[in-house]
Amino acid sequence: MGRGRALIRFTSLVIAIVIMVATVSVRSHAASTNPIGLVCAIAPADDMAAAPGDEADIAADANAPRLLPLVAAQETAFGRFIRPSAPPLSESLPNGDSEACPPDTVEVDGEYCPFVDQRCLRWLDSETKLQCAEFDKRAPTACSSATAHEHFCIDRYEWPNRLGDLPVSMTSWREAKASCESAGKRLCSDTEWTLACEGPDRKPYPYGDGYARDADACNIDRPYIWPHNEKLIDPKTTADELARLDQREPSGSRASCVSPYGVHDMTGNVDEWVVNVSQGGKPFASGLKGGYWGPVRTRCRPMTTAHDETFRYYQIGFRCCGDTRPIALGEGPLASQ
Repeated sequence: MGRGRALIRFTSLVIAIVIMVATVSVRSHAASTNPIGLVCAIAPADDMAAAPGDEADIAADANAPRLLPLVAAQETAFGRFIRPSAPPLSESLPNGDSEACPPDTVEVDGEYCPFVDQRCLRWLDSETKLQCAEFDKRAPTACSSATAHEHFCIDRYEWPNRLGDLPVSMTSWREAKASCESAGKRLCSDTEWTLACEGPDRKPYPYGDGYARDADACNIDRPYIWPHNEKLIDPKTTADELARLDQREPSGSRASCVSPYGVHDMTGNVDEWVVNVSQGGKPFASGLKGGYWGPVRTRCRPMTTAHDETFRYYQIGFRCCGDTRPIALGEGPLASQ
């Protein structure tokens, strides 16, 4: 009798263990087969910026992970990442509220070409061959591959996209992306940026005849000032070092630095973050276009892809793009300026 009871208890224990194991296995399998494939990356708390009104929730659970940065609210010596206000009424803006793009942006409608033969006739730096003084006008600029149609809106000026304001600098790609999204826009792709700079005729430079480099047209080719990186990363000396290196100019201050589509300061002033589309996001999703005020390439087509999404430096800023909105019949797109 005693052996029978012991056997019954042992059997019950085995059945309970089997049920527990089966339950855990089913839950684990269900978690691994998430029907939407959602993967949440948890970022450190000090890498995030809370949106207004979130402070109470964060204070209530300081240890809870925060997913997705809401807005890049970091303040630096070179400016604040905030949503730009509407442009001053004194500006002459061809886009109106009835157009496909907001009034502080420019409509671009054209064909992007992945491969264009642009031949340099004379280099300012014969050894490094970065700064081309003059491109060959006689060389055909016809596209040597299939084109891709692009139709989008792009900020008229570098962020904060206001005439007469200094563009912000010392920004990372992630901060730039979040700032654009906070304004209901997005970072430009490198293909959009290139088309807006080159214009429909795919010229190397956005100003003048498009073939000759001109340090008076845009804020480019300034003397290089060697940065002291140890001072840039030291909070006690960061502001002074940034001020020493700074050679920015207010947005729109050079009337000649305008692309065929009417976009200002695309080459020089500050380097601009873009989304690396043309190279498939390799090695990083981030890219830099246009160059800055120093003696670098500062033309439309090249893109720097050496820096990841967290990199920031004294000469890096950005501008935003956005999708066009439907317009009523009879209203045409913005013509090239």
